[in-house]
Amino acid sequence: MKKRSKLKHSIYLLLALAMLVYALPRINFSGGWTWASGFGAAWAVFAFLIIGSHLHYLLGVDEEKQRALDRIRKAKLQQWQLKWPEETQQRQENV
Repeated sequence: MKKRSKLKHSIYLLLALAMLVYALPRINFSGGWTWASGFGAAWAVFAFLIIGSHLHYLLGVDEEKQRALDRIRKAKLQQWQLKWPEETQQRQENV
């Protein structure tokens, strides 16, 4: 499952890079700041953000953080499961 996810992010990264390489030469900034050049600049910024997010995932910058969150989730789930029989027992006593 992890390999498929990394493959998906790799493909999306390559697509975003290809779109950026195709679009950047076509954005015209020589005529000053027009609506078209402003839109092109905003589009390029969003494309760089997308590329950065995929690189962040592929490089595994936050894998340690994800492991810590998984441990916390498992601990909370165990606490909840231990608490559940107590709650059902209290409900049965109140009825």
